[in-house]
Amino acid sequence: MAEAQQTGTAMSQQGSKRDSDLQTERGSTTIADTVVTKVAGLATREVPGVYDVGGGAARAVGSLTSRVGLGDSSSQGVSVEVGEREAAADVTIVVEWGESVPKVAQQVRDNVIRRIEGITGLHVTEVNVSVNDLHFPGEEEQDDSRESRVQ
Repeated sequence: MAEAQQTGTAMSQQGSKRDSDLQTERGSTTIADTVVTKVAGLATREVPGVYDVGGGAARAVGSLTSRVGLGDSSSQGVSVEVGEREAAADVTIVVEWGESVPKVAQQVRDNVIRRIEGITGLHVTEVNVSVNDLHFPGEEEQDDSRESRVQ
């Protein structure tokens, strides 16, 4: 019981520190949604076992836009809600074949929380991870070997 109270006290002190980092007597700091989206996307890609980020359509569009130099894939497959002091994130991933899906999802969740809180000072209320595909070794080689229908 005393340990729970100490943990609660430590968490409230961390929350107060975050509040003071973003809002001080000399002004306030506002973090844009795009910043949090990029942090979450890059943090997701750092986790071993994540092959790619985004759903099938998002990955196809992202691949096309990056080929023509228009896209920024760091936000692909990520959506966030950002408030004054808190943030929540949803990420969609493709997991490498042979990896434990629950373990990879938890590692993504932990890394996204750690990175968003560490970089932005925002408290992360939740990170939802959707796994929409498995990547099998050699899949990309088959896709690349197909001849283009247009030139």
